Amino acid sequence: MQALENRIPPPLVATLFALVMWPLASVLPGIAVGEPLRLAATAGVLLLGAFFCLAGVVSFRRARTTVNPLKPQTASALVSSGIYRISRNPMYLGFALFLVAWTLFLASPWALVGVLGFVLYMNRLQITPEERALAALFGAEYERYRSSVRRWL
Repeated sequence: MQALENRIPPPLVATLFALVMWPLASVLPGIAVGEPLRLAATAGVLLLGAFFCLAGVVSFRRARTTVNPLKPQTASALVSSGIYRISRNPMYLGFALFLVAWTLFLASPWALVGVLGFVLYMNRLQITPEERALAALFGAEYERYRSSVRRWL
């Protein structure tokens, strides 16, 4: 399992889970929801996800540190301001919200399995190795931050 740590870019991971969610939604019973409500809910959650992703990128750019999730050991600054006061992983939260929006669009509660799978995958194979790297780089400063801000929300 360790061989997979920090190996697949998170946008690709989210895309792969979205692709798995589609056939699940098409073969298992869905929920009858009026199209205007379904599309409005999808758009709202999609915009919220985009906000978290973009706010995370902006915070990293302002701190002049890497956005590359495959090489957390190259971080040059610990970002704890902006959106990072709310979530330690706003970009991953944004991707999870994209998957929730996809679930709403598909109108299938079964597709939530993909959201859960994404969160479990990210916790184990992306976030845990990142946290190890940040603890090694920033020590007590990172531990204080980690104890005061939740991993997701």
